[in-house]
Formats: sequence, C-alpha cells, structure tokens
Amino acid sequence: MKNSRLELFVGIFLILGFCSFGWLALQLGEVPWLTESRTYKIFAEFDNISGVKSGADVQIAGVVIGKVGDIVLSTDEVARAALQLGKKIKVPVDSIASVKSQGIIGDKYIQITLGGDTALFKPGDTLTDTESSVDLESLISKFAFGQVK
Repeated sequence: MKNSRLELFVGIFLILGFCSFGWLALQLGEVPWLTESRTYKIFAEFDNISGVKSGADVQIAGVVIGKVGDIVLSTDEVARAALQLGKKIKVPVDSIASVKSQGIIGDKYIQITLGGDTALFKPGDTLTDTESSVDLESLISKFAFGQVK
C-alpha cells in the first residue's frame, strides 16, 4: 500500500513536470502558429541589405518592436525582407525603414522612422521607402584611392 501511494505521487510529479516543461517551451520558443496571433507581417524592399540576418531586431526609437523574418531576392532584383511586428504597433504609410548597425562593427538591424500619415500599413503591405546598408569597405577604398568627391 505504501509503495503504490509513493508510485502515484511520483507519477503525478512527473506528469506535472512534463506539462510545465511543454508550457515553458511553447512560451519561450518561436512557434509560428502561436506568435502569429500577436504579430503581423509587412515587407520592406532594400537595394542593399547586407549584414541583416533573419531574426535581427526591428526597432522604433531604439525599442525592439519585432523581428526580421525571411529575406529573399524579389523579381525586381531587390532584397525583400519580411518584418514581423507586434499587433499594437501601427506604422504609417510614409514611414522609412533603414539598415543600421549597433556600433561600428556591431549587428545589423532595421530601424523604422515613423511618418505622420493617418493611413497605416496593413498586413502584407510593402514598405518601399528604405535606406540601404552603408558599405564601409567601398567608402574606405574610395577615400584611400582619392575617388571621394
């Protein structure tokens, strides 16, 4: 009798432990069918998006408001980045997306500068007013070889 009661408590403890572990994994992990209810996706097109990786931050005024999803080459031969933003974030249609870096050699991220228009981007819309990544190597070579004008 004592043994079966102990086994029952151990079984309940293990079931609760597995349930807790599963709940924690779903909360901390990026499960698409769970996070899509809290986010929406817009696209941004850049001439040069070098250094930005999938999973990079999307910021407004230094506050992280989303993540960069897939980055693909579109049919117009521009880089098309999917920006996964929180549902509470409203982006006016005259906003500008820029590629920025954390310090001189830091990670690259997308900075959105909000516009003042009352019309807002809807899920799936494309932001085309963008500022591409600055290529430091070409700037340094132009300066070094006297091609700066």
